[in-house]
Amino acid sequence: MRNHALSTRSRLIGGLLTALLITACVLPDAAMRNYTASRQMGSWTQSLDSPEPGSVRRAESVGNGPLYNGAVSMNVPTQSSSINNIARLFAGMDGNGLSEIRGSSAWAAHKLRMDNLWATHQKLHRDPLLTWAGAEIGDVQRANALFYPFSGPDFLFASAICPAAETYVLCGLEPAEPLPRLDDLSQAEIESGLYGLHNSVSTIMTSSYFITTEMRSNLQATRFRGVLPLILAFMARTGYSVDSVDTVRLDGAGNVTLAGSSGNTGLMIRSRNGLGRLKRVFYFRQDLSNGGSNGPLLAYVSRLGRIPAFTKSASYLMHDSGFSGIRDFLLRHSSAIVQDPSGVPYREFIRQGWDLWLYGNHRGTLDLFPGGQQPDLTEAYSSGRHPVQPLSFGIGYLMNPETTCLMVGRPRRS
Repeated sequence: MRNHALSTRSRLIGGLLTALLITACVLPDAAMRNYTASRQMGSWTQSLDSPEPGSVRRAESVGNGPLYNGAVSMNVPTQSSSINNIARLFAGMDGNGLSEIRGSSAWAAHKLRMDNLWATHQKLHRDPLLTWAGAEIGDVQRANALFYPFSGPDFLFASAICPAAETYVLCGLEPAEPLPRLDDLSQAEIESGLYGLHNSVSTIMTSSYFITTEMRSNLQATRFRGVLPLILAFMARTGYSVDSVDTVRLDGAGNVTLAGSSGNTGLMIRSRNGLGRLKRVFYFRQDLSNGGSNGPLLAYVSRLGRIPAFTKSASYLMHDSGFSGIRDFLLRHSSAIVQDPSGVPYREFIRQGWDLWLYGNHRGTLDLFPGGQQPDLTEAYSSGRHPVQPLSFGIGYLMNPETTCLMVGRPRRS
């Protein structure tokens, strides 16, 4: 359904609340709930930026002043310009300073590799996805926040699906480790680190998914370890200017606090897009299975209001009863779900009475995931039960446009 429209009632309410309401839900009776959610978001943002002890303050430098303890614990520089310069270094982009590295043949090779990867990614994935999303999921693109479970460090696709978001919540099993002190690294270590960084991002930039075992091996093989270098590189390549990095943790009630040098479960990265709008990217290391103590994370996501969710290349985990908690959470709390078939099973959308829009085609999944076969979804594509539109690009595990599949679900209107 192109440019999924708000109902007349939502548009009338939206006209009255133009200065206050940013639409993030498509239910006709949800305009006031969205207004309330936007007020909660504003209160939440003010709390994060307040100077009160224990709160998560805006972690950006003033002049040449230092940042906060989280930056120190991750070996992140204490000025915004230096942080952004390192992000651009990882991304293979020009910047100021670090002349000894940027003047080396290793850097020149890294820049060439990353330029080529980015050109391929834009042509195969980012440009087609942005065009499709602008035409088909305008409500999701305008949302204030996005939840992306099973994402790992994939900021690339999060930013394409929901470019207007002020807050992104990513999570995966990969650790967030401190950056090395670049001055302490030998030329060989830098060369190895840059090559390993390229290897870590090459699969998702060309094929739109991470091979988990390959990524984990690459993330630990050099001095540029963990997810932070990847997220920083993705943010730089997508036009974001990185202001700060802090370590954070969630308390039992889902409140975000600075973690300092210990007790961190995640990262908070402050940045600005090309228009100068403040963005906040959270990455939490989280086991999303039923035994993974997900309460604090899901409580935190709930505080953002009813927001859209995106998932792809999720290994069909939510088809398993051991991941019923995160699956049911998405169905209860999401304003929309955009996914490939490896996410929430088709049968669960039907059971919960969701409206679905189907794109591409579905002829089964890879042999690697025998438990992910969905003959009911295959039949739905031919039965006319849901609107079906073609898709000109591949996404997730099913890279062939002739067999790829995207699903957009929204709670049924009352």
